[in-house]
Amino acid sequence: MTVDGLIACVSKFGPKETMDRLAAAVTSRGISIMARTDHAAAAAAVGIELRPTEVLIFGNARAGKPLMQAVQTVGIDLPLKALVWQDDGGRTWLAYNDPRWLAQRHGVDVGSDRTLHAMADALATVAREATDAFAEAR
Repeated sequence: MTVDGLIACVSKFGPKETMDRLAAAVTSRGISIMARTDHAAAAAAVGIELRPTEVLIFGNARAGKPLMQAVQTVGIDLPLKALVWQDDGGRTWLAYNDPRWLAQRHGVDVGSDRTLHAMADALATVAREATDAFAEAR
């Protein structure tokens, strides 16, 4: 999976369990979930077939707002989003935008580097918990 700025990993779980685990990992850290969008259900409602595809929108105002104060256009990419889907081979994937890529996209100053690294680390951690059966034991 190679898309500029996108970090993707294969999950050891099915799509629903992966998304449920992601939501639990996010909320356990005090991060707010703004929305959970089931694209496959929306497609089915209009007679279109789509493999499981779901987006979780979540964020923390204390983390994101300083970036928006620096460059307001980063607000189009915040709050953060994660996509969980099942590919045509039956594998489940989880992907999210790398916060450092988002900063580069919007020209956010390097002064926000600590915030960006913290966001990137938090995303990597929740992604690992959502996709790796052994993450709970670590």
